[in-house]
Order: sequence, then structure tokens, then C-alpha cells
Amino acid sequence: MNARPTVWLLAFAALAAPGLAAAAGGPGATPFSPAVLPGRGLAQHPFLYAGEWDTRKANQSMFLVRGGRIVWSASIPLHPSPGANQEFDDATLLSGGNIIFSRMSGAGEIGPDKKLVWDYPAPPGTEIHSVQALAAGRVLIMRNGNPAQAMIINTATGVTERVIPIPTIVAGTHGQFRHIRMTRAGTLLVPHLGEGKVVEYDLEGRVLWSVPAKSPWSAVRLDNGNTLIAGDWNAYVREVSPAGGTVWEFTQADVPGIRLFNTQTAGRLANGNTVITNWCAGDKNTEDWPGTVQVLEVTPDKRVVWALRSWTDPGDLGPASSIQLLDEPGDAESAGQQR
Repeated sequence: MNARPTVWLLAFAALAAPGLAAAAGGPGATPFSPAVLPGRGLAQHPFLYAGEWDTRKANQSMFLVRGGRIVWSASIPLHPSPGANQEFDDATLLSGGNIIFSRMSGAGEIGPDKKLVWDYPAPPGTEIHSVQALAAGRVLIMRNGNPAQAMIINTATGVTERVIPIPTIVAGTHGQFRHIRMTRAGTLLVPHLGEGKVVEYDLEGRVLWSVPAKSPWSAVRLDNGNTLIAGDWNAYVREVSPAGGTVWEFTQADVPGIRLFNTQTAGRLANGNTVITNWCAGDKNTEDWPGTVQVLEVTPDKRVVWALRSWTDPGDLGPASSIQLLDEPGDAESAGQQR
């Protein structure tokens, strides 16, 4: 489907202003992190950032940050119509400069000029929280619903090239799945958010591997053959071996000075560090949000080398669900980045 719904292009805005990290807290805020954090705030890395459910604002945004400043942003309405919701869950900058994204109500691709070049509206009763770039102009999306199914779509033609059924016992569409990823071997790594497991499927939907994992929001197959899982409301990041054993784990006990809320995504960097998004929007008291850390980068020995807290304009990024560090080697289309 290439139709462009009128709810999408409500507000695009290009920003070019200094993006300084906000100090912890504010009037009435709870300090969930120290006043001084490791790293250089927005200047630590260039990155693409997106998050879900920023209830402080009528519009939801994703941001491109370079040189410590927000240089580009794109926005959609949180409530495009009465009773309807949308949010940015997954976003990736492609090697050609376009950005693919999921927004719960669908998935799409936009160019640097902010023109929508591909759009897939989610059919009624379904949700899309995951989109991954594949080779030859294709994408992988996960369509929550009854039935639930992964889909490989050619964005140039709009043709759905493959549908992979993903079984689930979770009847409620919203609680079924978040980020799924195709591995370099051509299999699908699927976190069953509501069922507490991560399952690897072939493209016929047959189970190849499975591991128990509480509330898995994302799972990535690493270059070493292990799998990196982010545990959402259970606030952990865990690396498991093919045999299912835990070989590395990061939890609240490893970072007592910074409150972990929902660890939604985790990626492994080329230097061996792990970057984690720490989504706080489940805390309905928005006055507390400025005291929280949105992103952490931790070393293999669990030392925090970067903790990002950026909650005030012109650098207000909102809650964190997805981050792509743009100084990492490899391109997104060839699974060259472990995220």
C-alpha cells in the first residue's frame, strides 16, 4: 500500500539549535539520576532517536542529532483521531539518507526533504511496532493482530513478498510483539513480549530455537552467535548463548545511582559496549521525567561511560525507545549493526 493518510504529515520541523543535556530534576521532579552524568550528553555520538508515548505533547517526534544538536526532526500526532493512538517505536537511518520507522498505526519511509516515499497503514485491528531494513529495498515488519504475522515488503513496489505466520496465545494485539529482527542467516528472531520468551523462526514459521525471557521487548543476534535481549518492565539486558545460558547481564544492581525503568532496546557496539534505551513513560507523573536517564552506554565490565539525560528545549528528546548510533561501522541494510 502506498496511499498516504492525511494524519501523517501534520507537522514536520527542522531544528538547528544547541542541544544541551538537562540538569537532573526541576520543580517537583524526583532525582532518579545524579546531577552530573558520565559522557558528553548529546555530543557523545551522532544518533537517530525515537520514543513512544510522550503524553506531554500532542505530537510525537523522532530526532537526528549531530554535533551535540538536534539538526532534524519529524512529528506525527499522538491522537490522529478520537480513540486512535500512534507512537514512534523503531527508526533507522538508511545508507542512502532516508529513514524508515514504525508508528504503531503503520510503517513508513521518509527522505531528508521530509517527503513520505513509502507508507504502510496498519489494517484495522492490527499494530506495527517494528521495522527493519533488508537488502534490495525491502523491509521486515511485525504486524500484531489476530492472526499475527511478520511481513517482508518491497518499498519501491509496495508488494508484500512474504508473509510469515507468528503464533501467539496473547489475544490482545498491543501486548503481543515489539522489535523483531532478521538474522544474517535469514531467520527471524521474535521476542514474545506477553509470553515471556524469545523464539527464532525460519521463513516458513517453524521454530528453530527458543529461550525463556521475561517481558522481552527486543532481541538481537550478535556477531558472536549469542542473543542480546532487552527486558522492558523487568529492567534487564541479557546476553544468552545458543544453549540458553546467561553469559552477561545488566540490571538495576549494576547501576544503583541511575533508576532503570523499562529497558526497551539494547544494541552491541563495535567496541564491545552495549547501548540501552531506558523508557520512563510508564511513570505517569511527567514531572519526574526530567530526573531520569534516557540512554546508557555500558562497557563489558558494566561501567557506564555515557548516560544521556536531555529533557528541555531545544534538546528535549522525550522518552526513549529506539536509538541508532551513526558513528558505528556497517550499514543497516546488511545487518551490519547489532541493533
